[in-house]
Amino acid sequence: MTSKIPTNLQGVLWSVDINNFDFIKNKAYVIHQVLAYGTWDHLVWLFKNYTINEIRESFEKYPEKDYTPQGYNFSKNVLLEISKPLDEKRYVKTFPRYIRQQKTRSI
Repeated sequence: MTSKIPTNLQGVLWSVDINNFDFIKNKAYVIHQVLAYGTWDHLVWLFKNYTINEIRESFEKYPEKDYTPQGYNFSKNVLLEISKPLDEKRYVKTFPRYIRQQKTRSI
């Protein structure tokens, strides 16, 4: 395990300053951010720095509502190979659809 987070992860971990961040203590945040928003290189770093069991445990025990449906399924089924059912609503972000109705004027 490396002692520092690479600078190329700052964009994925946007809400923290990676220079003053304990990625061991805050592993659930790091794991979810990388799974939900990371590139292939970020995923490689993730799997080099955390065990598959740590990643699975964080994913299952501390759900974060950051995933698209596709990202959730890819993370759960392909990357982590979790076969048991999980409550997808606790992971997948949904945006309410807001359509502003335009008033028409009579001339």
